[in-house]
Amino acid sequence: MVLAWVAIVGMPLYYVVWAYWFPQPYENLALRIVGVVICLPAIFLRHLIPKKWLTVYFFIGLTYVAPFFFTFMFLMNDGSSIWGQSLLIALIILFHFDTTLAFLSYVIGSALAYAVYATIHGSLMPLSVQMLEQVPIQLFAVFTVSLAKVGRKVLAQEKLAGMATALATVSHELRTPLRSINANARGLSRLLQENAVQATPSQLPMEKALARIELEVRHMNNVIDLFLLSASTGRENLIPKDIVSMAAVVELMMQRYPFVNQEQRDLVAVTVRSDFRLLGQVELCSMVLINLLRNALTSIQRVGKGRVRIVVDGARARPRLLFIDTGCGIEAGRASQIFERFYAYPESSGTGIGLAFCKDVLEAWGARIRVVSRPLGYTIFVLDFPPMVQQKAADVRSLLN
Repeated sequence: MVLAWVAIVGMPLYYVVWAYWFPQPYENLALRIVGVVICLPAIFLRHLIPKKWLTVYFFIGLTYVAPFFFTFMFLMNDGSSIWGQSLLIALIILFHFDTTLAFLSYVIGSALAYAVYATIHGSLMPLSVQMLEQVPIQLFAVFTVSLAKVGRKVLAQEKLAGMATALATVSHELRTPLRSINANARGLSRLLQENAVQATPSQLPMEKALARIELEVRHMNNVIDLFLLSASTGRENLIPKDIVSMAAVVELMMQRYPFVNQEQRDLVAVTVRSDFRLLGQVELCSMVLINLLRNALTSIQRVGKGRVRIVVDGARARPRLLFIDTGCGIEAGRASQIFERFYAYPESSGTGIGLAFCKDVLEAWGARIRVVSRPLGYTIFVLDFPPMVQQKAADVRSLLN
């Protein structure tokens, strides 16, 4: 998105700079307009582009506005220092993206630039010393940027590991008083039940308060689990280990979820059209579903109306699970952000790690999660899972055993 804005603003702006303020031997407004046109959908039509084509579109746009355009202008301006420096900046920006993607873009874009140049001039331009001098500088810049990315990744992993250790210590200290509070609340509840015959109307608020305490304790334990899993979740922790029945996990989620009361429980309806199995982890799958159910019930609570429907639909080429709520919905333009880590919607409504955690887990299992929503109408979370042939499942189970 940022790169698209840079191209849309920078392409026409620098045409003025190099054509009028500091004239260069060669300029081409048409090439710059093509770059602007290519980048415009990234700003205004991004959400309308099918996801399977979004990567292709991104690769084409990146290849055109970075290696192709700047290499071609470098060649057409006889390897001038201005375009040598411009090409170097373009490569530095390019290799801030995924290294494999950037390398392919660089090779294809540069080859196309040379091909277009050769077509125009009838032959390849002899490489001058001035042009060859740019090659080691460009290679050094590419190597340095790629190495810096590796360093940032290692540093991020170290920070995540440190956060996980700190959270583990804090969670241990938190769970001890939580267990004590829960035990005392249950003891008082039993005492009230034993003395139910002599119970007075004044005891009813106390029973509700104790039930609420137990609910909040369970909720806090779930939050602690989610923090720990989110902080310690590396790819190695997400490796599928179990043959999971989706209907069974949904039932487990309904048993574990800390409903406020039976009335809230009755808001949730489960429909099993056809059960399906997947290769994953029961506990992680349960945490994903609990988080989605909590979001759905919170959406209903926010507007004071609505219901939740959970649909297990395995009779498809790609089995799927639907979480449908008719609560507050999501504002247009926000749906693409809710899976970003630490982004909470609405603001200050949570930690912003729940949906990011769900996305990480599901993608590690080859599944996808997406959302369709209408403000004040509905929200549908669609979880698409890879197909799993029965025989393959049996083979995997025998390997696991």
